[in-house]
Amino acid sequence: MTLQTLGFIGLGVMGEPMCANLAAKSGARVLCHDLDAAPMRRLAERGAVPADSLRALAHEASVVFLCLASAQAAESVVEALAEAWQGSGGVRTVVDMGTTSVLATRRMAERLAQAGHRFVDAPVARMPAAAIAGTLSIMAGGTAEDVSALMPHFRCMGSDITHCGGTGAGQVVKILHNTVLFEAVQSLAEAMAVARAHGVDGAVLLDAIELGSADSRAARVQGREALLPRHYPEGRFATRYALKDVSLALELAQAVGLEAAMARETASTLRRTIDAGWGDRYYPALYELVSAAPPRDAAND
Repeated sequence: MTLQTLGFIGLGVMGEPMCANLAAKSGARVLCHDLDAAPMRRLAERGAVPADSLRALAHEASVVFLCLASAQAAESVVEALAEAWQGSGGVRTVVDMGTTSVLATRRMAERLAQAGHRFVDAPVARMPAAAIAGTLSIMAGGTAEDVSALMPHFRCMGSDITHCGGTGAGQVVKILHNTVLFEAVQSLAEAMAVARAHGVDGAVLLDAIELGSADSRAARVQGREALLPRHYPEGRFATRYALKDVSLALELAQAVGLEAAMARETASTLRRTIDAGWGDRYYPALYELVSAAPPRDAAND
């Protein structure tokens, strides 16, 4: 039996450990490619095979996973893959594991379908630690047949895989999931700012929230790890990425005539946080914009 060859393009904070888990657990030969050579070198030590070019990866891989930072990058790579596969014979599959607009997702699916290939959107949720541990939540959109065929690979990277519906449904669910989280973190930030302004310790507030009906993962993770200590490290999910996702949610709402007032307010706060110099910091930095406390200097933090 011929060993299946997989490809993985986009080796950032999430993509690198996801590719490492795929190489370690899938039993397949895994080619990897990124514009930065450093993660390719690290992955070579963990069983993946660096590909010098996207075309070289496309020539060998029957399934290609993408984890890219923007819709523009994903569409550019999909176009390059479609061109590389032209006349090669056989059906290939592209799996977009980044967070991408639904319109771009459907354009990529249509482009590949016209060339006789398959497309699945499968964005992920949870922290970089979950990417390392292989315990991501994966939200897949595509045909039941295509998603089922990919399940063994998804289980190398995630512990919870949800088939959300047809093409684009994975992106809809992921975008809305993130937006609900960002809205919750803004709500927590506002509550903490008010509590502190009235002389109540933030830790006391979180203790009470966690004992009551308002308990949430946001309180126990973003609340404890970021809002309470006012700690917003680089390398975590940045404010500019949070704004991108909420903006995508607003596009979805606008398309069906919904106002989405909470998402609109959160987008405004994130935008002001970026303007204040916190764009590359962990997005709970929005606390610095809603807090009654004197703002901290992002440049010197």
